[in-house]
Amino acid sequence: MICDVKARPLGLVLSPGQASDSQHLQRVLDSVHRPSKRRGRPRKRPDCLVLDKGYSYPACRQLLRRRGIKALIPERKDQRGNRLKKGSDGGRPCRFDKALYRERNVVERCILRLKQFRRVATRYDKRASNYLAVITIATILLWLR
Repeated sequence: MICDVKARPLGLVLSPGQASDSQHLQRVLDSVHRPSKRRGRPRKRPDCLVLDKGYSYPACRQLLRRRGIKALIPERKDQRGNRLKKGSDGGRPCRFDKALYRERNVVERCILRLKQFRRVATRYDKRASNYLAVITIATILLWLR
């Protein structure tokens, strides 16, 4: 799920529970429909993404760079060690802003707001398409509040 600063969902994708979130980053980015401040078509690209260490893979960073999205992803210890072993060939460390990284909990707050709807929290629906429809209705209600 991708949210804005006010914990309103911009895009979401259902995935199997055992799958890594980083594998579905492209699908989530494709689902973003951010309303523009002016009239016209909605924006498809967020200004900046704040992601956790689970997205600290070169493939994720390349995807975001190709799309022109600024990302704040902390570097994992093993990646930092490998980069330092290479010396000057290892490249620069990743950009990291501690104050901005504290805002990554916005997604968790958005999920908690969605779980206020009992049907979303308990997942009575067996089919993923039905559950996604219920979540979509709940996100619309969150936008209307």
